Amino acid sequence: MAKKRLVIALGGNALGNTPEEQLQLVKETAKTIVDLADEYEVIIGHGNGPQVGMINNAMEFSSQKGENTPYMPFPECGAMSQGYIGYHLTQSIQRELKNRNIEKDVACIITQVVVDEKDKAFEKPTKPIGSFMTKEEADKIASEKGFIFVEDAGRGYRRVVPSPIPTKIVELNIVEQLVNLGDIVITVGGGGIPVIETEEGYKGVAAVIDKDRSSAKLALDMKADMLVILTAVDRVFINFNKPNQKELVEMDSIEARKYIEEGHFAPGSMLPKVEACLEFVEKYPNGKALITSLQRAKEALQGKTGTIIKK
Repeated sequence: MAKKRLVIALGGNALGNTPEEQLQLVKETAKTIVDLADEYEVIIGHGNGPQVGMINNAMEFSSQKGENTPYMPFPECGAMSQGYIGYHLTQSIQRELKNRNIEKDVACIITQVVVDEKDKAFEKPTKPIGSFMTKEEADKIASEKGFIFVEDAGRGYRRVVPSPIPTKIVELNIVEQLVNLGDIVITVGGGGIPVIETEEGYKGVAAVIDKDRSSAKLALDMKADMLVILTAVDRVFINFNKPNQKELVEMDSIEARKYIEEGHFAPGSMLPKVEACLEFVEKYPNGKALITSLQRAKEALQGKTGTIIKK
């Protein structure tokens, strides 16, 4: 009997803000992934907000200081973040597989994702990247570099860049070949390197595609049985952090859209996750989506926790 296919979108809590922190965190992430890979075909997507911001800031600082460092365009910074996060994830998963005597290969694919250059997102940047700052720090950098900053869910100010909708995963055929061989595949890192189609070929653009939307697109194209979005909470809530807070065990697409209209999900937090799930289940009725925490992913797939979203 063929294994069911999962596309897993890892949230920032599965990674880290520095190389050292990330190396420690991905050890635990690897345990969850290997738990699931023993029972399912597993394809992994992940975010890169803090990491691509860190790389971009370091490159800009060095080039401005005249340290013989060339200016590094934002798409190249995204590619660097894919490689560095993918390397850490691959190494940790390989180690966990070896510890359990499981013979399975892991592959990280540097992935380009096509966006529409006429996407309205380019007119209004919304995607947070980089570290959190005070308002004073953000205002100073904004005046010096022209970056746009916004307040992010009460946690501080972060730079924002355009977040266009993914329309095509360039390396999809390679991902499918590897999954069919039984490999664990890491792809659409950071939502994928955003590219537009030109007469000369693909061309990178300065943006960050939401990793949950790219993972939803991946789940659609790969005909996954389930899109699993792993975040910091076990379940989705309505009236979050209010006296009448309520956790959701399951919701259909009609209920989910009603909750979105009522403003229950924060734009920089749960909203893009729920929207990505809807993108998957409404276009691929055979699939279901699951939002839960990294630590309880296996339990959630057994129906013990998590929020299921279906058409």
